[in-house]
Amino acid sequence: MAAHDPFARADRAAPRPRRRVVVREAALEDVPTIVAMLADDPLGQSREDPADLAPYDAAFVRIAGDPGEVLVVAELDGQVVGTLQLSVLPSLSRRVAARPARRGPRRRRHARRRGGEQLVRWALERARAEGCELVQLTSDSSRTGARRFYERLGFTASHVGMKLALR
Repeated sequence: MAAHDPFARADRAAPRPRRRVVVREAALEDVPTIVAMLADDPLGQSREDPADLAPYDAAFVRIAGDPGEVLVVAELDGQVVGTLQLSVLPSLSRRVAARPARRGPRRRRHARRRGGEQLVRWALERARAEGCELVQLTSDSSRTGARRFYERLGFTASHVGMKLALR
């Protein structure tokens, strides 16, 4: 009689291979997908217009032409699942340390955790490579889940941000 293995289960499927998120610089062809992600968000629903891509295309060209800016996307299985814009800002403070500011990070709803952490880690490595000493980011105060996410990665809520709408 064969020994019974209490850990063996006939219905247990083989472990699924870990899918890899690839972070790459965004291309103009990614703009519709990026805008769709921005609009597929409680805050973005009222301020983004995926039906009119011309202003987004123009903004992309400006971002791509600025050496202090980089717009990237995260791909999972060839599908864009996240995006962020990294701005490296020269500074006279902190003994002229450059500071990157992360702006507009978004992830597709079905890929929340997968691409987000890898996007942040990519941004941190890029910031180090640019000689930055710290990373600043903004997140809307209503995004409590985002705040927990960033705190889990080591960020601290050290400043109070303010904004003033000009239009």
